[in-house]
Amino acid sequence: MRGMTKEDFFKMFKNQSYVNQLKEIPQKFNAVHNEETNTSEITIYGVIGSSWWNDSFSASDIDQAIKDAGTNDIIINLNSPGGDAFDGISIFNRLKRHQGKVTIHVDGWACSAASVIAMAADELIMELGSMFMIHEASNIIWGTKTAMRKEADVLEELEEGIIDIYMTKANVSREEIRQKVDAETWFSAKKAVEIGFATKAEGTVEDPVEPTNSIEQKQQIMNELKNILKPNNQTQEPVPTSATSSTVDSQKKRKRFF
Repeated sequence: MRGMTKEDFFKMFKNQSYVNQLKEIPQKFNAVHNEETNTSEITIYGVIGSSWWNDSFSASDIDQAIKDAGTNDIIINLNSPGGDAFDGISIFNRLKRHQGKVTIHVDGWACSAASVIAMAADELIMELGSMFMIHEASNIIWGTKTAMRKEADVLEELEEGIIDIYMTKANVSREEIRQKVDAETWFSAKKAVEIGFATKAEGTVEDPVEPTNSIEQKQQIMNELKNILKPNNQTQEPVPTSATSSTVDSQKKRKRFF
């Protein structure tokens, strides 16, 4: 990612549908520490990395914020298109070593390097309408075929490390994650939960859960209905006097499947 302009970075996205929205994410980083509640709230908005003409934040910024947090629980508000892969990995590891609980809210986007940071959360909450994206590592290189092959080898090794990080949360196979990385995959909040990346998606409607006693309730209703439909409210079944055994069996079957 070093030596790459922001425009170069966004051109690397295979899906250009969201690029204009991603470019509009405001660059914002700050940390507020509350000693009364023993929590520290960190806002991470915008491009990640120290090589973006001082309009970004780096792993060093996060490291200092975490040091200032002490043993506080950390709440991170995340909205980022990504940026420097190695800064993202460094931030992930720094958060994983933190003693307190780490909760990350994806307010808008967690793409590329930001998706790596998101994996450090003890609880990752996808807010309403938010998205999560994983893709191949990339760089711009000029030089000989030997230099390009060498860079490709480095990118492949980098990807393996990033997939290792995704696999700390994913509930699918490593090969499936690799395929999704290669394809550049965008996840809705609900899909991020389904694959295991996120803990929950705020504002989504969960499938209704049938009460555990529903079978007993249904059986009770069936019994009540059969009693109501008996002739003259009889409390016992009438005993057939001349019916054949096959007719009796047929009547019983009809009642069983009422």
